[in-house]
Amino acid sequence: MKDFKKYFVITTTPDQVYLALTTEATIQLWSGDKAEMRAEPGTEFSLWDGSIVGKNLEFEKDKKIVQQWHFGEQAEPSIVTIKLHVHDQGTSVEVRHTNIPDADYEDITEGWIHTYMASLQEFYEDEPGDL
Repeated sequence: MKDFKKYFVITTTPDQVYLALTTEATIQLWSGDKAEMRAEPGTEFSLWDGSIVGKNLEFEKDKKIVQQWHFGEQAEPSIVTIKLHVHDQGTSVEVRHTNIPDADYEDITEGWIHTYMASLQEFYEDEPGDL
């Protein structure tokens, strides 16, 4: 099992990033795929039309999201913690993903960098008014 931690900058406010990560309709806008999400602990979620599935564990409005991601049969849960911090360019998003199966590590980290966060960054860079 491996862990991943990285910071990303999104050019909007923490409250907007939080809404983008917890509101089903907005997730579908920036990801371009079907999503199922409710910002309630204990609920199941599905992102990228089922490519990422799991359980929501904790929410702190505009500051933190904690999820358990499912990778089949694992002894220990894979936990994703996303923390939002005010940054001079908008929001610093701290992603910490623990207990990633070794066989999935490269795909997961590439996905965080080049798909998940890149899609969110692009969504806000293309916002009208940011030109």
